[in-house]
Amino acid sequence: MQRYFLNQAYQPTVEISGEPHHHMSRVMRMTVGDQVFLVFNDQVAIKAIIRGIDNDKVTLEEVEKEQLQRELPISITIASGFPKGEKLELIIQKGTELGACHFLAFPGESSVAKWDAKKQLKKQQRLNKIAQEAAEQSHRQVLPKVRFISEKELIASFTEYDAVLIAYEESAKQGEQAQLVQTLQQLTTSQKLLVVFGPEGGLTPNEIEKFQLAGGKLCGLGPRILRTETAPFYLLSAASFYYELQH
Repeated sequence: MQRYFLNQAYQPTVEISGEPHHHMSRVMRMTVGDQVFLVFNDQVAIKAIIRGIDNDKVTLEEVEKEQLQRELPISITIASGFPKGEKLELIIQKGTELGACHFLAFPGESSVAKWDAKKQLKKQQRLNKIAQEAAEQSHRQVLPKVRFISEKELIASFTEYDAVLIAYEESAKQGEQAQLVQTLQQLTTSQKLLVVFGPEGGLTPNEIEKFQLAGGKLCGLGPRILRTETAPFYLLSAASFYYELQH
């Protein structure tokens, strides 16, 4: 069953226009009586039935609310230093499937990829579309947003989170495994976690120093050294196991 994210608060009867209307009426060729899932921006998700379709809108009515909770109990934001090629697309797509709530991309000191403001805007639009498609596919109740920021803006944002972790391969090499578990133990429902990942070349000592001074805590992600596109998936999977599978 198709799933649509709406930029409005929940209401039991809703009229939809724009892209969702086009997709329902022209792409999927839906008719009166067909059912879809609707997700509102206050995280209410419902099953709805089409009551009417015309040239510019679709009218839908609630059948029932979605009961299954599909979101992690804490909000996890993934911050990635610009990686090469299409790795950021992969991080956004799979990270959305695994439950991330937001994505930040920043120019790491070791980043090979260099995107000017125009390229960043175009890429950000594409990445948000990828996140939307992944959220629909994985039946999310939150639509993750992707934003490009500077390193300075990233550090300034640390105060917005209840905890900030810095994934650091040197910590993994030294066998540090406690910080991630300790952080997950300390966080409670609805609190916010930011996890920062470096690009292919890793985070530099200068970046590590600045992130730590701003309150970030270094953490290892197991004994193996992970690629920049793999590390976020490890983190999100570990959080899912901790909060959703073992309780």
